Order: sequence, then structure tokens, then C-alpha cells
Amino acid sequence: MKIILSSNPYRDRGLRAALEAQRVLEKAGAKTVLCLPFTPKKGDRLELPGQVPLSSLSRELPEADLLVCFGGDGTILHAARDATLHNVPLMGVNMGSVGFMAELERGELAQLAPLARGEYTIEERMMLDVRVFRGDRMVSQDLALNDAVLSKGSMARVAELEVLADQTQVTAMTGDGVIIATPTGSTAYSMSAGGPIVEPTSQCIIVTPVCAHRLAARAMVLAPQRLVTVRLPKGNRKHLYLSVDGGKAVRLTGGDRVEISRSTYTTKLVQLVHRNFYQVINQKLGGFAP
Repeated sequence: MKIILSSNPYRDRGLRAALEAQRVLEKAGAKTVLCLPFTPKKGDRLELPGQVPLSSLSRELPEADLLVCFGGDGTILHAARDATLHNVPLMGVNMGSVGFMAELERGELAQLAPLARGEYTIEERMMLDVRVFRGDRMVSQDLALNDAVLSKGSMARVAELEVLADQTQVTAMTGDGVIIATPTGSTAYSMSAGGPIVEPTSQCIIVTPVCAHRLAARAMVLAPQRLVTVRLPKGNRKHLYLSVDGGKAVRLTGGDRVEISRSTYTTKLVQLVHRNFYQVINQKLGGFAP
């Protein structure tokens, strides 16, 4: 059993949590390797342990059995795409403030030992293929576990866009933008914008307007087989920006369209403690109680 331990050095100072997890897992019989989830910014002074070899995810993922991330939800989302493309199950240890997607908290590292014996289950999460077209040419494509967000680039302007499902108009709106989310992403930005909370193992596509300038604008839950198209009016001089899972934004211009559909890929999340979804909502988000 080869397990990659990938720790966000801005969250896990000195990689202390990752090194503690390494001791637990190797004592239980696993082979481990430490990686950083991304290349640190130039000039940043990071507290990294001396004499500890660090590898790269690109080198280790092809031969790995599991990937354990240490950080917040952003760290998990950052790793999800590469782990999924290599068919490697993923698990998060929360080092952030909410850590909604994390399976364990920082103080629960002793519970990692069963991973070395293969004593865990896998929960599959739906993903979205996100493609940007400029005319007939595809200029960008990505894979989303949480959401694809189209937003305006300035506080002084509004976004103008049209949303279609299988070429039939769902809504035409002006406002701050629109969120196309998976069930996993329903508890992220979509929820903050007034979208529904959906059980994460469900199969559906959620369309949530952001600050729409229209009384009738509502979030909608679409069937998973729908092709969702977000279209910018031709001749529109205003720019929109597309961000997938909080990543680097792609600039969109008038006439561009974004096509979003259920991916054939699914993210495989490791389940160890088997917390109920509604227990997690109550713990992380304050629950439904008044």
C-alpha cells in the first residue's frame, strides 16, 4: 500500500501533521511519500523540515494507491483533478477553518492506521466537464468537483448572460453571474448565493444565479444528463470570467459560450469515520436548527 501525503505548507507549518501521519501509517505497514500539492510562490519563506525528502505529485500519482491531503477544502479541490485522472482515491485532513470535504480533523490522525490495511470505503462524487468555445473552436477545458462560476470582473458592472439546457433557454439574466455546481459543490458558493443543499452522492446539476437583477430568478436543479450552456450575447463589450473550482480565471468575451456536462470521471473520496452528511452540516455549517 503506497500512500501519498500531500500537505499545504501554508496550513501545515513545518509539515508537522503530515510527518505525524507518516509515523502512524508506516507503523501500520504502509509505504508513504511526502509531496507538496503545488509549487510555493517565489519569495515565500516556508517552514519546511530539513532532511525530509519531498517528491512531486506528478511523479508519485501513477504508482499510488491513496492520496491524503492536509489543508482546507481548497487544497482538496486542487488535488482532486489530478487524483481523479490517475484513478487514485483521495482523503482530506482538515487544517483550515471549515474543511467541509475533509474526512478527519487535525486531532484525529491516529485514525489513519486502517488505511494501511485497506480498511476503508470509497464514496464516488459526480464531476463536471467544463469547455469554453469561441465560435467553433474550443479554447479551454477543465474538470470540476465543486463548481464552475461565471462572474463579472468589476463591482460597477453587471453580467449579461443566457443559460440553456439542451439548447432550450432556462434563464436570461443580468446580475453578478451564475454558478453551475455539482451536488458536492451545493454546500459551497452555490449555497451562499441562495442555492439548495443537495446530498453529495446525488446526480444532478445545480444552476444558481448570483445577485440577479430579476425578481423571478431562482436556483434550479437539473437532471444530470443535461448539457448546460452559458452564452454571452454577441457584440457585448463586457467581459466575464470563468473559474473552475476556484482556480485561475479564464476571460470570456461576447459570443463565447461555456458548455458544462456530467463528466465520465468521478472523484473517489475515502471514507473512514462514516459521518452522516447531516451531522457534517450541523458541525461545520451550524445546521438547520434555529
